[in-house]
Amino acid sequence: MKRNEILIGLGLSLFVGVVLSPFASSWPDGLEWIAEQYGFIEQAQEEPLTPQVIPDYEMPGFSGGWATAAAGFLGTAIMYFAGWGMAKMLAKRKTASPSE
Repeated sequence: MKRNEILIGLGLSLFVGVVLSPFASSWPDGLEWIAEQYGFIEQAQEEPLTPQVIPDYEMPGFSGGWATAAAGFLGTAIMYFAGWGMAKMLAKRKTASPSE
C-alpha cells in the first residue's frame, strides 16, 4: 500500500471520528432498548474487564460535542498507531524468517 493511500485513509478516519461523531445518536441501540423495556438492563451492568480509556466518549476538560470530537480523535490516533506498530513488527518478523 502506498503512503498517500494510507494518509488518505487516516484522514477519512479522522474526519469521521472528529467531525461526524458529535452527530451520532444518543438513543440506545436495539439490544439496550429491549433490555430496558423488559427490565433486565441491570443484569448487564457489570464491571468491565479492562479499564475504560474514554468512558461514554467524554473527555475531561471538554464539553458537549467537543468532548465527543476529542474522544474520536484520540481513539482514531490510538488505533492508527497501534496498527502501524503491529504492521512494523510483523514486517520485521517476516523479513527475519528464512525464506522457503
